Amino acid sequence: MKNILLLIIFTMFSGGVHAQENDVRYQPKPYVEIRHPEWSKNATIYEVNIRQYTPEGTFKAFEKHLPRLKKMGVDIIWLMPVHPIGELNRKGKLGSYYSVKDFKGINPDFGSLDDFKNLVRKIHSMGMHVIIDWVGNHSAWDNPLTKEHPDWYTKTREGKFQPTPWYDWDDVIDFDYNNPAFRKYMTDALKYWVSETDIDGFRCDVAGFIPVDFWENARTELDQLKPVFMLAEWESRDLYKKSFDMTYSWTLWDKLKLATVEKKGAPALFEYMAHDVNSFPYDSYRMTFTDNHDKNSWEGNQFSNFGNGLEAAMVLCSTVNGMPLVYSGQEAGLDRSLAFFDKDPIGWKEHRFAGIYETLFKLKHSNQALWNGRWGGEMERVHNDNMNNILSFYREKNGDAVMTIINFSDKDAEVKLDTQYFKNTYKELFSGTPYMISENKTPMKLKAWEYRVLVKTK
Repeated sequence: MKNILLLIIFTMFSGGVHAQENDVRYQPKPYVEIRHPEWSKNATIYEVNIRQYTPEGTFKAFEKHLPRLKKMGVDIIWLMPVHPIGELNRKGKLGSYYSVKDFKGINPDFGSLDDFKNLVRKIHSMGMHVIIDWVGNHSAWDNPLTKEHPDWYTKTREGKFQPTPWYDWDDVIDFDYNNPAFRKYMTDALKYWVSETDIDGFRCDVAGFIPVDFWENARTELDQLKPVFMLAEWESRDLYKKSFDMTYSWTLWDKLKLATVEKKGAPALFEYMAHDVNSFPYDSYRMTFTDNHDKNSWEGNQFSNFGNGLEAAMVLCSTVNGMPLVYSGQEAGLDRSLAFFDKDPIGWKEHRFAGIYETLFKLKHSNQALWNGRWGGEMERVHNDNMNNILSFYREKNGDAVMTIINFSDKDAEVKLDTQYFKNTYKELFSGTPYMISENKTPMKLKAWEYRVLVKTK
């Protein structure tokens, strides 16, 4: 009787387990529902400030830099806003790119629509892709929409146009996304640039200020034209589900500044690494950077932001989960903040940073461990006995593997890495030095701010 009772209980229990295994309520589901363009799987991105890029500040003048960028390993060319700039309440002599006077127009300072189309074709012919900045949250005060459709804007209590509430963006006024007709207008304007000029997507300014359901529908309509790539100037997981391929990684920038200039060391980065692995969807892309037009203009330049730890930060941004960004002039060692509202050409020169990026991007293209989203390898912590100074992690995918070790301190350091699960032969990316890791503990010595990127050999 006892055995029969146990058999009944076991049968009930096993049946319950089997039922749970087949119950859709308990099945894990991927959060990201959009399909990233296949060409983005191992891509890098480069932000172009057309106004400051050349003395001419035109599309045609920028074209001569494309072979250099291709050689460096750039895949996505992101052009800051190409639209005409408002004149009413303009900031500075030339105004902000982000004060848009015509959402279907071209800034005449940059060239003509044909010049722009020629640039897009040139980029495509070299195997690269191009996205443009899209400013959907607001417009210039003298955008014709203010007279044609004043109801498309938010208003003050007095019924007047207003900048985005709480911000000092005095040269722009705020749109109202509660209006269905306006939503259609903006969606059609996005589609115009894809169908008319064959661009590959958009970087969307302050994307989080715009309702998610607008972006989700816009992505659906854009993908019907061609598979697009969408970058949100925001940092939240809700945008990944049905609208954006990639968001900013502001948090990593903040943590890197703590680790370097503020001398908090490697522990300043641990929380970021943990959240990246545990709270962001596996198939999400995060844009990693040491500089961009916001940080360059308002925070300072890359040298002041990260000091002697700048190269270490560049290497981390290029080997962690995410897509590394280079900002205009960064590869030339740009050591000042560029003017944002006036002409301020970049002084181009040979610099070691270009070679560093070229080496890192070549590895990203060829080594699946560093690919983006589901195509790449998850970051796995490599424990060591000097965690206050040394950050070490490992990524692996389809037999490819990379181990990054960085000394985030201004002093020489000794460390023993816990390598019992990472035994293999490696070659250091920059020096070519071979490494045979065959022990549970691997000792290393690193100079102040030194980094090593160990690549598993076949």
